[in-house]
Amino acid sequence: MKAELSGLEQIHTWELIQLPSEKKPIDCRWIYKVKCKSDGTVDKFKARLVAKNYNQVEGVDFFESFSHVAKTVTVRLLLVLDVANYWHLHQLDVNNAFLHGFLDEEVYMQVPEGYVKAEPGQVCKLTRSLYGLKKASR
Repeated sequence: MKAELSGLEQIHTWELIQLPSEKKPIDCRWIYKVKCKSDGTVDKFKARLVAKNYNQVEGVDFFESFSHVAKTVTVRLLLVLDVANYWHLHQLDVNNAFLHGFLDEEVYMQVPEGYVKAEPGQVCKLTRSLYGLKKASR
């Protein structure tokens, strides 16, 4: 949980503010997962902070949730072109790539459990996308 919170802070996912009287914050929760090696032994424990998206209201918390997705046929075509033209293919993996999108709307979230930097009465005003938001894939 500390590593996840540190990563979220590092990219400035939210700012702590007092909740405006006309706004209602969405809730969040922690999702835990055990990552195992190929032989079945425990590799590491992961924690992910997820917003509870069912509290979001279209037109208030988000306006558009459509996201472009590459089709498998397109990816295969690019791989065929790569092989046919002897191009060099590189792979890139970005940690927390899903969380790098900026939000245009004002979305307020309850302070996550275990986050000690918030004062009583403060909420998180999200500036970046978070897992679970309807607009996260944008």
